[in-house]
Amino acid sequence: MNRRVLRKFSLVSLRDLLAASAPTIVLVLAACVVAYVVVDPAPPRRVLLSTGQENGAYEEFGKKYAAILQREDIRVTLERSLGSEQNLQRLVDGQADVAFVQSGSTSEDDAQQRGLVSLGSLFTEPVWLFLRDGAGKGKKGDNSGVQRLTDLKGLRINLGPEGTGVPKLFRQVLAVNGLEAKDLQVSSLENTPATVELLAGRIDGLVFSSAPEAPLIQMLLQTPGIRLFDFRQAEAYTRRLPFLTHVVLPRGIVDLGRDIPAQDFHLIAPTATLVAREDLHPALVDLFVKAAIDIHGGAGWFQQQGQFPSPRYTEIPVAKEAAKYYKDGPPFLQRYLSFWLANLFDRLWVVVVALAALIIPLSKIVPPLYVWRIRSRVYRWYGQLRAVEGELEQVPADAPAAQRDEVRAALLRRLDEIEERVNHISIPLAYADALYGLRSHINFVRQRVQA
Repeated sequence: MNRRVLRKFSLVSLRDLLAASAPTIVLVLAACVVAYVVVDPAPPRRVLLSTGQENGAYEEFGKKYAAILQREDIRVTLERSLGSEQNLQRLVDGQADVAFVQSGSTSEDDAQQRGLVSLGSLFTEPVWLFLRDGAGKGKKGDNSGVQRLTDLKGLRINLGPEGTGVPKLFRQVLAVNGLEAKDLQVSSLENTPATVELLAGRIDGLVFSSAPEAPLIQMLLQTPGIRLFDFRQAEAYTRRLPFLTHVVLPRGIVDLGRDIPAQDFHLIAPTATLVAREDLHPALVDLFVKAAIDIHGGAGWFQQQGQFPSPRYTEIPVAKEAAKYYKDGPPFLQRYLSFWLANLFDRLWVVVVALAALIIPLSKIVPPLYVWRIRSRVYRWYGQLRAVEGELEQVPADAPAAQRDEVRAALLRRLDEIEERVNHISIPLAYADALYGLRSHINFVRQRVQA
């Protein structure tokens, strides 16, 4: 019995406290959900990466990015393209989230106006000019072939489709030699069919700009009857065209046993950059930079260990999240937690801010609301007592005794009913004084009726 009484008359009514707090709790939860979903939304699970031509380095690297991000449940959809120019256009049109772009394809001002940011430069992609043996022999029949770019006059050279960065790049290279594209017999085939044409002898040469990992580059470097043009003036090109760098293809790097190539080749090279739309989710920026370090961070034919990826060598402004990653390494939570779990905790600060902004002011509303709910159970009966007194006062002083007795009896019955119902009110002990005050007032009204 004592336990039931203690449960019924506790210091605090949990039911009333919950009822008074419910609107506040619902409001706080709604604000947290809005802050979590709208203010700082979760990263998308699907990303569109625009790569390059079939059998090109961009396509090969794109597959590696897709494999790494798949481990974090991010699906990377690869879209082939003609090259840098088309990739830039896809980014601007919203048809791609991330793309490979060659340095020199755009300017800093143009990139800012288009809303593009760099996630870092990835690797150098030399300009490969492959020629058939015997192409461009001297007029007197010597076998010197093409020694300088001016010797390309009149030759059939494939520069690739206009959507790639190669035609624009090579025209700039020709221009510093006093040549124009019209001085050559230029074709615009894609890499794979152009290679077929070169091997069949229907063109004299073709130009690639790609990392050495590209399958076509590897094949042509080892194909008899095909030779690589040596840019002996490479250092001068880098002075005239600042977005180019001078790299050297070491002797024997392709095949030491067969001594391929049989000499050092000087090449000019733009830099491949990973470019994204500026609205790419910050968490995905970190994920792409991490993948870039895994893929491009090692030593290669033209780079030292750790030289790439890098925030340098690009004319496109670097995303602030990427710059921070290159400077400080991965975010603290991502060093110890999975990507999604780290992202969850990283985004919870928005919820904390929402809680702090709402709980402090709303906490001043809940206590008065709770007190009002408790006391309202008592105060509402005072209206009934006032009604009883009002009916008592309406009885005329000169009314017959029988009428007064009838009214008195009816009012006493109503007071008994009120008292009976008041006796069943459940109220916390902290507010028992109001209940006992109500009972005394009921007795006071009863005495008036009886008098």
